[in-house]
Amino acid sequence: MTRIDFYILSSDTMESGDQFACRLAEKAYRAGLRVLVAVDNAERAETLDRLLWTFREDTFVPHDRQQAEKQAAVEINCGEDPGAHHGLLINLCSEVPGWFSRFERLAEIVIQQPEALARSRQRYSYFRDRGYPLQSHRISNH
Repeated sequence: MTRIDFYILSSDTMESGDQFACRLAEKAYRAGLRVLVAVDNAERAETLDRLLWTFREDTFVPHDRQQAEKQAAVEINCGEDPGAHHGLLINLCSEVPGWFSRFERLAEIVIQQPEALARSRQRYSYFRDRGYPLQSHRISNH
């Protein structure tokens, strides 16, 4: 069963959520996990692609947009079937992808905006009511 981690940031900006997603992807990559970062659209995928190149000067996270013919350690998905992925799904979508349960772990990043908090509460209740193992992590400095 998919383990679900909610990372509750103290910030209220989408940019801080994206920065944290990059840090989480880097940590998972270094631990040997394949990572899929799910976003809503191509524009957000492009933003995340650029950020994964620049979020930290002293590191490199091998990544690419998800493509059927090749694989990267960290891939960015904007609605496609996840294919062979099953490690860590970092969800930056406005909705939870229907195929999330294929993954060992799902990371939900929560920022301090009213709509984001309401979505996160609904998701938490949904997962809890279905018996998924849940963890919450308060992240103060990122």
